[in-house]
Parts: sequence; C-alpha cells; structure tokens
Amino acid sequence: MSDNLESDVARHYAREGLLDRILAALTSAGVDINAMTIDDLAPADEFHTAGKATTEKALAMTPLARGMHVLDAGGGIGGAARRIASRYGCRTTSIDLTPEYTAVARALTERIGLSSLCAFETASVLDMPFPDRTFDAAVTMHVAMNIENRPRFYGELARVLKSGAPLCVFDVMKGPAPGMDYPVPWAETEATSILKSPDETRALLEAAGFHVAAQESLKEYAIDFFRMMNEKLAKDGAPAVGLHLLMGESAGVKFANYAAALNAGRIEPVIMIARSA
Repeated sequence: MSDNLESDVARHYAREGLLDRILAALTSAGVDINAMTIDDLAPADEFHTAGKATTEKALAMTPLARGMHVLDAGGGIGGAARRIASRYGCRTTSIDLTPEYTAVARALTERIGLSSLCAFETASVLDMPFPDRTFDAAVTMHVAMNIENRPRFYGELARVLKSGAPLCVFDVMKGPAPGMDYPVPWAETEATSILKSPDETRALLEAAGFHVAAQESLKEYAIDFFRMMNEKLAKDGAPAVGLHLLMGESAGVKFANYAAALNAGRIEPVIMIARSA
C-alpha cells in the first residue's frame, strides 16, 4: 500500500468525536457506560459483515486457547480483540492505521476493564512493529479490501506468527459478477477498494507460506442478515447504537450498495483459516 493510499484509507475511517458519539448513543440506549459489557458495545465495534455473530463464528473456527498472545491486524476500535480476551482468556495486541480508532479502542477497553489483556497500537499492517515469531495466533477481519500489496500483508503476518500458528482471515472478496457501486463501508470510491476472489486470496496466502485448512462463504448468511436488518429498520427505525456511528451520514447508502453487490454476486464475505509454516 502506498503512503497516499494508506492516508486515503485512514481518512475514510477517521471520525472526529467518535468516542463521545458512541458513549452518548450507549447512554441513549439505556446502557450504564461505567458498567458496560462487550455485548453492549458490539453493535458499534464489530465493524464487519453481520457484526458480533460472524465474529463469534470466525473465532469458533480458529483454534484459540487461554494464554495465547493473539494479533488483531487492522483491529478498528477493538471489538474483536476485546471479545477474544473476554471469551478465550487470550492476551491481544491490535494494530490499526487510523489514530482515532486506536484512541477510541483504548478508552473503551479501559471502561470495560480489559486493559490488562488488550493493547492497541497505531501502525501499518504492511510494516508491523513486532519481532519475528511473536504471536501464537492472528485474526484479520475486513481489512484486506483496502490493501493493494497483499503479498506484503500476508508476508508480514507470516513473519510475526510462530510456526504452526493459526490465522483467521475474514474479508469481503470479489464475486463472479463484475461491477461495484460506491460508496461502501470500506471505501468511498474504487480507488481504495482492492478486492480479490477467494481463489486469488487462497493463492496469495499459500505463496506467503500459509496452509489454508478451512474456507467458508457467508454469502447466503449475509443476504439473510441484511434482509432481516432492513425489515427491522422499517419497523423500528435506526437503533441508537450501530455501525452508522463509524460510517457517518452516508451509512445508509453504503449498506444499500453493499447489499446490492452481495445479491448480484459481485462480492461475498468469506472466512479462511490458515496455518503458518
């Protein structure tokens, strides 16, 4: 990823005053922000297809064990890292390109009481600030869609993982149908949207030294999720706490374009579980 591309991606995700908006939305929803849980935060901090449900599905496919040190590469405001720490008893380190996300992740984690298990750093996944063979496992959820230099990304993951360590990749991937309408949750225009097909992604992972042990498309699951979400929105209106807090005023258009691409076969969310060499 060039410096310009990384800057454009960071600007896409940056939201001034994000922490205050999240805390205000939680309060509006009746949540005590001094005693909140990871599930209270989930509607806003699981920034990927279908949120908490797919986080749990992806993690259930990943062989995690208490005491592991887990990397979350491109961890956003920390939802997946906090869930790994809370549910599995792992120590997590998350890196993200967007400074606002890192700051919000730390603040929310402190309020939940998980700071002893979760660390957050602002860094590029193409140049990770860790020694070789640091981590026992890694996850990356809805990150690679903004990365042009996939060989470098997967190579960095291979470098920082211990031999035989599991990697969970959960990304929006290119489907068989052509075309894409923008904006979408991960990009305002095609300039920062770099999609690969499942076959291309698998080949890139294997070229970096990984063995892909499992693969599952969540296309039909995601289609059902968006259908149910739209039905609920039509009935109850927008919830106080949701991913619109991270996506801004264009959230509705982004979701609509995502759902349309999904139904047309232009994209599909896919989980891959791999092992490092």
